[in-house]
Parts: sequence; structure tokens; C-alpha cells
Amino acid sequence: MASSESAEGRTVISKAATILMAYLYGESHSLTELTTVCDLPLSTTHRLVSELAHCKILDRTDSGEYRVGIPVRKIGGSKRCAIDLEEQSHFALQDLSYTLDVTVRLGVLHEGEVAYVEKLTGRRPVTGFQEARHVPAHATALGKALLAFSPQQTVHAILLRGLTAFTPYTLTTPERFRRALAMTRLSRLAVSHRELTIGQSAIAVPVLNSEREAVAAIEVLVDDPVSALATVRPALDIACRSLSRQLGYAKVTSPPRGLNACLTRGQTAESTSFPEMDSAQFR
Repeated sequence: MASSESAEGRTVISKAATILMAYLYGESHSLTELTTVCDLPLSTTHRLVSELAHCKILDRTDSGEYRVGIPVRKIGGSKRCAIDLEEQSHFALQDLSYTLDVTVRLGVLHEGEVAYVEKLTGRRPVTGFQEARHVPAHATALGKALLAFSPQQTVHAILLRGLTAFTPYTLTTPERFRRALAMTRLSRLAVSHRELTIGQSAIAVPVLNSEREAVAAIEVLVDDPVSALATVRPALDIACRSLSRQLGYAKVTSPPRGLNACLTRGQTAESTSFPEMDSAQFR
């Protein structure tokens, strides 16, 4: 534990800054770790960390540790994250589009919507984040894949804004939407079937960081999610895992062998369902 003398002469701002600087050396820290690293008394560290958490500058995890809060991460990291993703995802999107001969998109959450870049079919290049288009998060496969692996406060903010109905198939009640996100977390697969546009459907898979949070998602536009699943899902899984490795989040693992290795543990192609949609949506 730090001595009280070592903290003498330091302002409150200086002490708080020292706590924040500790996150240059790790994504999360316990109160004891912060006390040691910052050379502050335990009581002082506890008081400052509690105030920082109250202001959302820090977040308290389920394990009792603290990490940098979402507002600070958005201020310092959102633009750079987009640049890194743009650089690293270019070839992944290009290869996926060529392999499946479909339009593919990569999206990130931005101010309650999904900003995305895309690779259209043919020889057209991948678009950039500078001219990124936006789509609503709740009515797209990209948005569901992102929100299913985002903090609960992010999902709550989306629900507070209201779930606008774009077609008769859009999920517009919080209960159904939360159920869809829960099933997406279990299967790591998000589906939008005619929810944004009547003639358009999509399948998406999240790109996860080391804490199983979505830093992005990749989406493939399809005519029929059920018939396209066997072909699209394995390729999507490989693309997302590869991008996660390129971004430094995932360990190198062997590629999936066949469809069953890419589906949720214990599932088969015939048993894979889309519980976020009513059966009437496939008619």
C-alpha cells in the first residue's frame, strides 16, 4: 500500500490523471492494483475510482475490476478504431465478396446507428469510412451482431430511442428485441429478414475483441437466410476470426472444418433457427 506521504502535494486532478494513465498498461485493474501502481493510499484510490465510475469515466466489471468507460473510449479511440478496421478489413471484405459473389459490409456502432463500408459484387473497390453510410442498428443484421456483444447501457440507449418499424417484419418491442440479442449471443449469428427493406435480407457475425465485445461486424446480403446459411456462415466465421487476429485480439487457431464446426456447439444446419423472427417472416 502506498504511504500517505507519497501523495502529499499532489492535486486531485493529478491523482485522477495518474489513475487513468495506469490503463496504458492494461485494460482492467483491481482497486489494489491501482493503489500500488498509482502510489496512492487505498482510501484515496477508492474515493477517486468511485467518483470516476459515477461519472462513467471508468466502468466496474462483473469481476469487481475497473476499466476505461465507454465515453472516454469513444473520445480517444473511435476514429482510430475506424482507421485500423478500414486498413485491416479491406482484403477480408474483398476476399469474402469474391468467394461468395455477394455484397458484403463491415459496420461499427456510431451514435446509435451502424456506420458501414461495403464491397459490392464485381470489380468495384471497398468503400471507406470517410464516406460511410449509416443504417439503423435494430433493423439490421449488422446492428444486432454489434449490440448482442455490447454493454447493456448501449442496448438500453437504443431502446430508449424507440424501435422504428421500417417494414411489417421489423422488431419493435423491447422484449422481442432483447430475445433476439440473447439468441445472437448464443449462436454468434445475427439475421435480418426483410426488417429494413422488404426485398433485402442479411446474415452477420461479430468481430470480437479479447473481452468478447464486438469491435465490428461483417454482414452478407442474401435473398433467403435459410437457404444461404450453409454456404455463408462458414465463410463469415473465417473472415471475422481472421480479422480479429489481424487486429490483435484472437489467438491463431485452425480454420473450421465444414459447416458443423462453424455453427453453435451441438447444432446442425437443419436445427439452426432464427428465433428473433416470427415464422411468418419466411413465408
